[in-house]
Amino acid sequence: MRVHLVDGTFELYRAHFSPRPSRTAPDGRDVKAAVGVVEQLLTLLGEADEAVTHLAVAFDNPIRSFRNELYDGYKSDEGVPPELRAQFDLVEELVGALGVRVWSMRDFEADDALATAAHVYGRAPAAEQIRILSPDKDLMQCVSDGEAGRARVVVVDRIRKTVVDEAGVVAKWGVGPGAIASLLALTGDSADGFPGLPGFGAKTAAALLSAFGTLEAIPDDPAKWPKAVRGAERLAKIFAASRAEVSLYRTLATLRTDAPIDADADALRVGALGGPALAALCQKLGAERVSERADTLRRPV
Repeated sequence: MRVHLVDGTFELYRAHFSPRPSRTAPDGRDVKAAVGVVEQLLTLLGEADEAVTHLAVAFDNPIRSFRNELYDGYKSDEGVPPELRAQFDLVEELVGALGVRVWSMRDFEADDALATAAHVYGRAPAAEQIRILSPDKDLMQCVSDGEAGRARVVVVDRIRKTVVDEAGVVAKWGVGPGAIASLLALTGDSADGFPGLPGFGAKTAAALLSAFGTLEAIPDDPAKWPKAVRGAERLAKIFAASRAEVSLYRTLATLRTDAPIDADADALRVGALGGPALAALCQKLGAERVSERADTLRRPV
């Protein structure tokens, strides 16, 4: 069994900002993003190489979580185009009507749902591989080559056509999956809205974490830092004065594994696709071809 986990929020933004023609429902609503997500899922479901049998899509709805209570500058709904924000509920309705499991996150984030699923389903006896479909660097912390009794977890970037395993994480970031949150704490993450420490780039952060393992183990004394770190004396002062901040940033970057999702991977089994509910909704949106396409992929329950 291979479990496919899709970052629905990323796909929604991707569809909205894509160069594809605009799509307007008969009632005048912009539905390009929501319909685009379903079209991408149908493409995925039709790919023989992916051989999708168990599938879930996670969404941020709204784009606020417990992290906003921890840090005022964390990402939120501010700045989301209103025509895109208006499709958050619609896309969940469409994906559900397609016959695919939807996880709508409110206090948690979509990434937390995907991380939780990788953690929970990775222990399922029948699970061989968990495939997380997203280019989000945060999700690299979920990657695992698998151990006894656990499935392999990879991150799939369908835009760049790459599949990242543990070796791929190290090659890209200079540290393993377990250190990704700490690396982001040092370098910052502009997409999530926290700054990291001034002067700390990816190479510096990777060198420190490779040498000392954890943020707590990094010494204040620059003489003990790796020689490869340039400007160690200045950076060590910044780090020593910012331990509390960098600890908070690591908390923000660390994905949770206790988000509310289905406990049983069988709940994700893809059964009959489309049908009357999707057809009626697509007709309302002026997207009849989408339901027709779903019917061609319909599977036995």
